[in-house]
Amino acid sequence: MTGKYRADIDGLRTVAILPVLLFHAGVPGLLGGFVGVDVFFVISGFLITGIIAREVDEARFSLVRFYERRIRRILPALIVVMAFTLAGAAWLFLPSDFTPVPRSIVAALLSVSNLLFWSEASYFGASAHLKPMLHTWSLAVEEQFYIFFPLLLIAIRNWAVNRRKLLVLAIFVGSLALSIVLVPRKPDFSFYMLPTRAWELMAGALLAIGAVPAVRNRIAREAVSWIGLAAILGAVVLYDETTPFPGLAALPPVLGAAALIHCAPGTLVGRLLGWRPVVFIGLISYSLYLWHWPIIVFTEYATDAPLAGWRTVAVVVASLVMATLSWRFVERPFRSTQRVPAPRLFRMAGATAAVVAAVCAVAMVGNGWPARFSPAALAMDAARNDSSPRRKQCHWEQGAGPDTRAPCTLGANVEPDVALWGDSHGVELAYALGELAGQRQRSVAQLTASSCPPVQGIEVPGRTGCAAANRKALAWLQAHPGIRTVVLAGYWANDAIASNPGVPAGLTATVEALQAAGKRVVLVGAVPPNPVSVRIRLAHLAERGALAEAKGIRPAALAERMTYLTPTIARLRDRGVTVVDPAATMCTPSFCAIQQDGKALYFDAHHLSLTGARRLAPQLAAAVYR
Repeated sequence: MTGKYRADIDGLRTVAILPVLLFHAGVPGLLGGFVGVDVFFVISGFLITGIIAREVDEARFSLVRFYERRIRRILPALIVVMAFTLAGAAWLFLPSDFTPVPRSIVAALLSVSNLLFWSEASYFGASAHLKPMLHTWSLAVEEQFYIFFPLLLIAIRNWAVNRRKLLVLAIFVGSLALSIVLVPRKPDFSFYMLPTRAWELMAGALLAIGAVPAVRNRIAREAVSWIGLAAILGAVVLYDETTPFPGLAALPPVLGAAALIHCAPGTLVGRLLGWRPVVFIGLISYSLYLWHWPIIVFTEYATDAPLAGWRTVAVVVASLVMATLSWRFVERPFRSTQRVPAPRLFRMAGATAAVVAAVCAVAMVGNGWPARFSPAALAMDAARNDSSPRRKQCHWEQGAGPDTRAPCTLGANVEPDVALWGDSHGVELAYALGELAGQRQRSVAQLTASSCPPVQGIEVPGRTGCAAANRKALAWLQAHPGIRTVVLAGYWANDAIASNPGVPAGLTATVEALQAAGKRVVLVGAVPPNPVSVRIRLAHLAERGALAEAKGIRPAALAERMTYLTPTIARLRDRGVTVVDPAATMCTPSFCAIQQDGKALYFDAHHLSLTGARRLAPQLAAAVYR
């Protein structure tokens, strides 16, 4: 536990931040770049534990001095980014998108943003690309850790000094075990919360307190260093958003980072990490982490398009420039105790935090400041809420726990003879179909579960309980002979579904089981998806008076995305399945519609709004009630 500066650790920060930056910027081949955050956790655990343990052992540790250092390190650049984020969101965001931003800034200021984003992590929550402060969840995890960990080390020093390594190891093992157990059961909790992330910081802490024996052999150190670097980069390249994380999947990048911290000094890898250009990126890595995500969010929002090509390059360059300026003119000055003495630091921190909180409070009661936009743009923004009034009551959301409710009945107050079984793409269709069923004094049963298409025998990556939900739905349908027709609806154009080789056979198995139970089957084909939020695109067009220019995906592009399922659908037709193709109603030969009569047909990029579902419902009802 020495306080000697190590350039290789700043270089390791570069290994952490660049994958995060490039992954978020949409650079192909780096879909696991999110593991850079885990590398940061290990570095933090090593460096901060080293300082705390050394001062505790020397009986000179002070919580006031410790938090003074944390404020100097964390708060100044964070405050500047908060101000930029609030101003940028107030300028760009539609009212419904702006409303959550001040709340997220206050959460980041209080180091509880991980709690906020965990609470919003349901399937129907706002998209990550509408949350410019989302990345502060990791800062909150760190700060929560450093509320408790210094106190723990002090307690160990006073009452169990000879068992420090054992106790820290026990916390490491316990947190890791909890992460492994909860990732498949509570993935959002596992991702955002300290109990399932503490082990990553503890990995660095174990190194700092000397719990891992030194590797003396030079060849072994070289080998371990290269293996550690390969473990991190391998995760960056091989992982993607479907990888269950953290849990066991976090072990390679975490242990890789620990290996580099432990063995890199004096090796070729250590010299590479200590190369001055690499070290410089590491020096600005904190500011780069803070700045890159709001810049990406605002760029995509302003351009109505995911990052690609020149936009990706521009975002990366802008992030590097802003990070360099932030490091030079914000971070460095406030780290100097001579330029900013402790009393002044605390006064400034308290004052600026109070100002930020006050401004955010004003913004939160402003209802998104709708006066910034025209009535036409506000009408498009209203599509966010144009969903089934019974979505929360009747739909099983991700993270809501086991689906124990009976299916909802929509339409007339009679026993249903039709059921709609599907994922979230079926919710608004079920409601719109129920409206038409009610006109016939009939009703529709809704069986829908988020991200779970009606396909037997598959689990969806990143989603737990789909197989069980589908078994339950099938069993319910088989047990209710009064249900004569079953409508199947799914997000068939979803890449995660298209890449699952079990989908065609699983869909066939679903149809066969329903037909064996005496049900007639109606299959709703792919709803045309869009690359960006339709609501935002339409609002921008409406603001310019160019709503007539609104166009969605080309039918040819939709057909190409559906090639994986096209032969299966043809075979199902031959088995007597009635297929309803949304494109027949929504598309011309040139493009698919995203608005009609000044109303959005979607409430996000691919879910039909209730307006859109009502447009499709007559075609569906004609197939159901033929």
